[in-house]
Amino acid sequence: MNIKRLKGFRDILPSETPAWRMVEESAARVFGKYGYEELRLPLLEETPLFKRTIGEATDIVEKEMYTFTDAGDNMVTLRPEGTASTVRAYVENGFARSHPKERWYYMGPMFRRERPQKGRFRQFHQIGAECFGWAEPAADADVISMLWDFTVDVGISSRVSLEVNSLGCASDRSVYVEELRKYLLTRSESLCGNCQERTQRNPLRVLDCKNPNCQEATKDAPALESYLCEDCSEHFTSVCGILSSEKVPFKVNNRMVRGLDYYNRTTFELLTGELGSQNAVAAGGRYDGLVELLGGPAVPALGFAMGVERLVLMVGEEAGNRAAPGAYFVYRTDEGQRRAISLKRQLIGEGFKADMDYEERSLKAQMRAAGSSGAAFAVIFGESEIAGDKVTIKEMQTSEQVTLPDKEAKDYLIQRLRMESELGD
Repeated sequence: MNIKRLKGFRDILPSETPAWRMVEESAARVFGKYGYEELRLPLLEETPLFKRTIGEATDIVEKEMYTFTDAGDNMVTLRPEGTASTVRAYVENGFARSHPKERWYYMGPMFRRERPQKGRFRQFHQIGAECFGWAEPAADADVISMLWDFTVDVGISSRVSLEVNSLGCASDRSVYVEELRKYLLTRSESLCGNCQERTQRNPLRVLDCKNPNCQEATKDAPALESYLCEDCSEHFTSVCGILSSEKVPFKVNNRMVRGLDYYNRTTFELLTGELGSQNAVAAGGRYDGLVELLGGPAVPALGFAMGVERLVLMVGEEAGNRAAPGAYFVYRTDEGQRRAISLKRQLIGEGFKADMDYEERSLKAQMRAAGSSGAAFAVIFGESEIAGDKVTIKEMQTSEQVTLPDKEAKDYLIQRLRMESELGD
């Protein structure tokens, strides 16, 4: 029986992981400077968590969640996003009442049963950041600035654009949604089947449709900015003013909406033209009612999530190849293998990468493997070296070699490997 991975799932192979590490380490470095601490969350949650927060009428809840009944007759779901779980952890562990001002970030896999395509999988990975306890526009601007600083740190800022909008408060949206629905009903025949259905249930989502006919039909739709109350309008103006003063490049996109029901006021997306239809690299916004919705007090909050697969596609070769060993050990006989293992472990203990083949092959075959590995040095324990308690160290690039007493090999190699490392830097 030939067992294969499931459709929409993928293996992240060793040749790819340097790019993943680069993205993850960059996020941890930048977020840490902004005062964010790492949170680790369970993959499995009670289904009502997502139905209540994401929204019953969203595509995620209706069509995309991996939901099943466990042995205890509980309805559970593999998490489709990270914000709901983060807020649940924030409330359940007492932070909402005892220490409401928190900044957290998380990394990990999410699950949605979507149609796989470039940059989109059914198991995908997100890095997210959530900021609790501040309602001020400065908090919005700070979170957006942090996202932009990440793009600079990871080296993609010249290839992405930042768009912002305001969804207003619940009262603003209630009035706007009715006006938008009236507009859409007059153009129903021009909308795709999904958008005809969304017109009744969730009209805002029609503005986000990628179908060219729907985009044409909604190009003159009422703008949400015209329905913002004075407080929401002033809040958004202040956010944009701070971003401008901090020289964070952005543009206002009044058509931007979010696919999750819990967002209000500031919303933002990081976009690229390099990934086809999957052009959103990161997205987020403010969700001031979510903590209260999950049983906590009324705590303002905002955050964002980034798609790691999409970031990795953009980072690509810039992350570098698999690191070559500093030294590759070549040996003959059991005694040669024992000495090679001992010296190899000593080098690893000093912080250097070292490698060897545990199958004793001919010296010629092992030297070919040393060359293929990209190692700077081959460390040779041949029969003559073993007999004389010596070791031969060959510089692979120049083919120059030196034979030393066994006891001097460690210090010599450490010195040479440090020199190689400094030259590489």
